[in-house]
Amino acid sequence: MQITQRQTHTKTHAKTFDLVLTAILATLVLVSTMFINIKLPFGQGGLIHLGTAMLLIISILFGPKKGALAGAIGMGLFDIFGGWLIWAPTTIVARALQGYIVGKIAWSKGHRGDNLRLNILGAVASMPVMLAVYYIGQGIMFNNWVAPLASIPGDIIQNVVGLLIAIPLCLALKKTPFFRKKF
Repeated sequence: MQITQRQTHTKTHAKTFDLVLTAILATLVLVSTMFINIKLPFGQGGLIHLGTAMLLIISILFGPKKGALAGAIGMGLFDIFGGWLIWAPTTIVARALQGYIVGKIAWSKGHRGDNLRLNILGAVASMPVMLAVYYIGQGIMFNNWVAPLASIPGDIIQNVVGLLIAIPLCLALKKTPFFRKKF
């Protein structure tokens, strides 16, 4: 009887920890998106912000599920609270897919975000998907399939900046005691 209670308590504790960690990671994405965001002078609503870097970092360090949830929730909330409400559904889908793809590739072949090549591959492979979702979302929102092309350069810049920040930070964080343990 006592062993069953202990196992139940341990499972409950693990689920609570997982929920709290996911909330913290989503908050990090939200704050990173809000911290520095520069409206681009071209395209439909494009921004350069640090949220993409944080999404990539979380996906690499914590895997596909956490990356998808943190990206979707954090950037979705930014759109909702930051005056970009019309973009929220597109952002939620685009960033969930981006986080999942990065994490899935970075955590493939038995790796846990500890292979530089896979981390870069995951980030690069996620970019066309993110671009496609925003393109389709804009096309539907504005009933125009040409105008969304103007946002692609800004989205590419945002992703490249995110990649250039995330990869070196992940390399450094992977050397810390917290991430050297099997998380």
